[in-house]
Amino acid sequence: MGLGGKDVTSEDYVCTLPESLRKVALEELREDDSIRQQSLDQMREWINKNSAIKTCRKDAPFLLRFLRTKKFSVPLACEMLERYLMIRQLYPQWFRNLDSDDNDLAQLVDSGYIVPLPQKHNGKTVIFTCAEKFDPYKFTAASMIRIHSLVAEVLMDDEENQVNGYVYVNDIGGFQLGHISLWSLKDIRNVIRCVQNSSPMRHKESHFVNVSPNAAKLVEFGLTVLSEKLKNRTFIHKSVTDLHERISPSILPKEYGGVVPLADMINAFKSKIQDCRKKILALDDLHIEIDERNCALIDEMNEELGVGIEGSFKKLQVD
Repeated sequence: MGLGGKDVTSEDYVCTLPESLRKVALEELREDDSIRQQSLDQMREWINKNSAIKTCRKDAPFLLRFLRTKKFSVPLACEMLERYLMIRQLYPQWFRNLDSDDNDLAQLVDSGYIVPLPQKHNGKTVIFTCAEKFDPYKFTAASMIRIHSLVAEVLMDDEENQVNGYVYVNDIGGFQLGHISLWSLKDIRNVIRCVQNSSPMRHKESHFVNVSPNAAKLVEFGLTVLSEKLKNRTFIHKSVTDLHERISPSILPKEYGGVVPLADMINAFKSKIQDCRKKILALDDLHIEIDERNCALIDEMNEELGVGIEGSFKKLQVD
């Protein structure tokens, strides 16, 4: 898998993108065979020379996560990789030991709280979540982040996902005060910043459906710390019918107007998770040395929110 100082040659990689997606990669990401290979070589050289990085995957599928997210700007891709390695160590409770056999993670998968849909939306993988299937009195905020992290790791090495990106459909009709009480505002800020700046995923659209007054407060706060680009890609829908105007019902679970029952989608995804289990657990071998006294990322994460709000959502008044 290209860990540590092991050399990974260009012969290990064969581009699996169909011709149609190669054109998309060229137009949107400036990617062709020459640029791709040059960028991989430069990134591997940077990893080898970075004295803080002790163990890192250097295989093409892993490095292309970052290069494609950053449109083949090698400096920006290297910066994102460094942040990715750092947050895994700064927040091990969120990003490490993502074992699909873990009892809480397995129960959350079985519940249908989060599942990538089998059919795509304009070529993009759709990640579906349903708030009412996450029991806030049984699971923790850390469990929620961990299951999202596990799903992301299952998907991120896929080349089509790297090029086309992701769409999120979030049914928050079952959102309740128990969900709010799980989170401190600082945790929400840190999670969103991790996703924006350290997660090698192309976030194309986010849809929130069945938005209740309780959930609206959380969505409203989340939007304040999103980048302007991601804000413009976020859509709020009062009902599933409204959602159908932007997302074809045919790709949604049967319970949302589609054809395939949610249970069947869950079972198909469980098989995929198991196939990736060893590879995901091996990510815990990645290691970067962090000087906590002189770490810009730690300083950033410890900053005040800067929006005049402190404490926890437990203190908010909810209509």
